Amino acid sequence: MPATKLPQKFASPSTPLTIPELEYAEASVLNTLVSANSRRAYKHAIGQFITWYCSEPRLGFNRAVVLHYRSFLESLTLSAATINLHLSAIRRLADEAAESGLLSPELAIGIRRVKGVKRLGRRIGNWLSNDQAQDLLNSIPQSTLGGTRDAALIGLLLGCGLRRSEAVALRLGQIQQREGHWVIADLFGKGGRLRPVPVPDWCKALIDSWVHASGVTEGLVFRRIWKNRTELSLGVATDVVWTAVRQYAKRIGIDHLAPHDLRRTCARLCHGAGGELEQIQFLLGHASVQTTEQYIGCRQKFKEAVNDRFQISLIRTAR
Repeated sequence: MPATKLPQKFASPSTPLTIPELEYAEASVLNTLVSANSRRAYKHAIGQFITWYCSEPRLGFNRAVVLHYRSFLESLTLSAATINLHLSAIRRLADEAAESGLLSPELAIGIRRVKGVKRLGRRIGNWLSNDQAQDLLNSIPQSTLGGTRDAALIGLLLGCGLRRSEAVALRLGQIQQREGHWVIADLFGKGGRLRPVPVPDWCKALIDSWVHASGVTEGLVFRRIWKNRTELSLGVATDVVWTAVRQYAKRIGIDHLAPHDLRRTCARLCHGAGGELEQIQFLLGHASVQTTEQYIGCRQKFKEAVNDRFQISLIRTAR
């Protein structure tokens, strides 16, 4: 809930905003965000900015100050993505402050024009081959209640390309039949976008095994397990998915595998099996087909790398 509304005022470039005013604008920003992950990231970013902003007397909340803060973030040797996330949060903070009358529209426009840091290249994703994906599922012991749940969770990431937040929030009533095929109906994804997700038969079988073993009849599909018993009143946290993926990946000799890598793997396996790019975009719920291409990694093919087409003979000389 936002704080009590503050008296409206249009700040001049030399008028610094007070801590209560900044916190009021912060609460307004957080209330506009749908995703819990986005709220957590923006809360951290805005909190750091407020701490820096109030650490010494400044000219006010304006473009010059935000540019100075960007230089401060760069001095911390943070990644470009992290710096740009902080700047995005500050732009939203300025917009909400202007909406509340705490900041003049002209100052908010100036802050919005502060450019982010240019990314030098793009971090490569991680993908599993079809055999590795099969080995990952085979490594999960489905003879235990925990293993049955983990197999269904990982199956959804691999087979349906779900985000871990989407998997843990899945409700039993969302799994329905459409045109003779099982689907997850009305799945709310990132940015509040709504999409249906087709469910392969093998993935549905993993879900059915968990539902039968756990006794879940309605509500959230995945529940907490305590002493090998299902706690039907409690769902699972996204950290459970992270731990499960890391644990079983290590069993097949793969380090540093993240849940989102299984989403990338789903996209690449679909594409490798002849799936249309547009349909993969619908499956993953991407707003842009360019994002889907990045997940597939189809622009740069490592298996058929162009620099493997020529050879250099190595002549070993005696020392």
